[in-house]
Amino acid sequence: MGKIHIPVGTSNFAEIRKEHYYFIDKSGLIEELLKTDRTKVTLITRPRRFGKTLAMSMLAEFFDIQKDSSELFQELSIANHGQLCKNQYPTLFLTFKDVGGNTFDSAYEMLRDVLAKACNAHYYLKDSDLVNENDKKVFLHLADIVDGKPTGGQVKTGIALLLRMLHAHYKKPAILLLDEYDVPIAKAKEDSVNSTDYYRSMMEVISSMISSAIKDNDHLKFAVITGCLKITKESIFTGTNNFVSDTISDTRLNEYFGFTQEEVDRLLTDTGLAGHGAEIKFILYTYKIEGCPKITAPIYF
Repeated sequence: MGKIHIPVGTSNFAEIRKEHYYFIDKSGLIEELLKTDRTKVTLITRPRRFGKTLAMSMLAEFFDIQKDSSELFQELSIANHGQLCKNQYPTLFLTFKDVGGNTFDSAYEMLRDVLAKACNAHYYLKDSDLVNENDKKVFLHLADIVDGKPTGGQVKTGIALLLRMLHAHYKKPAILLLDEYDVPIAKAKEDSVNSTDYYRSMMEVISSMISSAIKDNDHLKFAVITGCLKITKESIFTGTNNFVSDTISDTRLNEYFGFTQEEVDRLLTDTGLAGHGAEIKFILYTYKIEGCPKITAPIYF
C-alpha cells in the first residue's frame, strides 16, 4: 500500500486533484444532473461535513466555460462520457457561508460583499459589447466600483443581473451554484431573540434574491442550491417550477454526499485501518437517535 494524503480543511476540488490528495470519486453527480436537465432547480440539503461544498466546487470546475479543467477529471467516472464533458456554460458560483452577524445591518453588508466579489470575478462583463449598458451601471454599483451604495432592490436582484449579463456575453444560459444558502437565515433566527425584525428582514432579502434568480428565468440553464436546512418551498421557493428537493432521506443523489459502505471499506483498507469498521458505524446510530431512520446509503462522513 502506497502512502496516501488525506485533505484536511479544504473543500477546493481543484486543489485536491492538483495536489493528488485522496479523493473518492463523486463525479457521477455531474452525469445525474445532466440526465435530469429539465429540472431547473435542485435543492440539496444535508448535515454539515457531508461534502456539499466540495461537490459544488467540483461542479464549478466542470461546467465553467472559462475553465479548461479536463485534467482534473482524468481517471474519474465522468471522463468516460466524452460527450458530457462538452457541457460547459457561463457559471456563477456563490457561497453564503460567511454571511451573518449580530444585527441585520452587519449581515446585509456581508451579503453585499458576496455580490461585490462575484462582480469583480466577472469584471470583464463591464467591457462587453453584448451586455446592456443599464445593466453595466448597476453592475458597477454592486461591485463597489463607483460611489454610492446599490439600492435594496439592486441587491435583491443582483444574482439575476449577473445571470442575465453572463447569458448576454456568452450567448448561452448560465448555471447558478449557490452553496450554504440558508446560513444567513439560520444565523438571523439565532439572533432574532434580540431583534425580531432581523429574521424577517433577512428572510425577505434572501427570498427575493433567490426567487428573482430562479423563477421563470430564461437566462438560467439550471441551478444547484445546497444547505443544511430544508426551508419550505412555500417561503423562499414560492412559485418555482421544475423544483426538486433532495434530502438525506431521499435516494436519488444519496451516493454523492457522505460515503457509502463500499467507499468506507475501501477508505479503511487504503489507510490500513480495515479493522476499525465497527467503530465508524456509531455514526449510523447517532442519526437514528436524531430521527433519521430512513438513511440508506451515505451514513459516514
